[in-house]
Amino acid sequence: MTLAEENGPERGGDDLLAAEYVLGVLPADERQIASGRIDAETGFARLVDSWEVHLSPMAAAYAEVEPPATVKPAIDRRLFSSTAASTTAAPSGSLWASLAFWRGLTAAALAALVLYVAVPYLRPPVVVPQERLVASLAADGSDVKYLVVYDAGRRDVGLSLVSGERAAGKDFELWMIEGKNAPVSMGVIPTGQTTHIAVTPAVQQKLAQGAVLAVSVEPTGGSPTGQPTGPVVAAGDLKGI
Repeated sequence: MTLAEENGPERGGDDLLAAEYVLGVLPADERQIASGRIDAETGFARLVDSWEVHLSPMAAAYAEVEPPATVKPAIDRRLFSSTAASTTAAPSGSLWASLAFWRGLTAAALAALVLYVAVPYLRPPVVVPQERLVASLAADGSDVKYLVVYDAGRRDVGLSLVSGERAAGKDFELWMIEGKNAPVSMGVIPTGQTTHIAVTPAVQQKLAQGAVLAVSVEPTGGSPTGQPTGPVVAAGDLKGI
């Protein structure tokens, strides 16, 4: 049994639900429920707003890219085939400019993830599915929860701490688990609400084939053995966006 199987991720609480909604890792049925709650519950909508703000610094490492003029009409045609706009201009107060519209768009939910987490919205679409993966890391009996964005193009893992604190004299270490192979360390997770870890080419190749990420509690500076020595407090599968 792997570390991920022993410490399977769980979802619990509106705060984590809102974070996973923004990150885009919820299954379709749960995302639809969350979207309905945004419209109906002011408190939950505020949680989503706060996570959008909290996760936005993860995009700071990525340069803005101006979308082609043809992108917006193409999205209009796909979403509103009977009333699609023929130009890129949208009238003032239109659905396109409405925040409520963005929240309600099931079809555009993963595109919103790109805006809030990885890169500014409407980066060239060919880049996103192949090069960015996301994960929600959690475990039964643990209050440590991380949201993760892996950018293969930049060889970078961005981590946002949802909850949990490391004890004095301890560090969190990030591990990659590929199938039944031994965990491979990706490094000690820096302190802070939003952090980044560089990915080596060897680990990058394995991540591209599908892997589980896990967080263990280790002595300050990381595991002295090259393998997890403390409890695994969070784990989850990387998923495409």
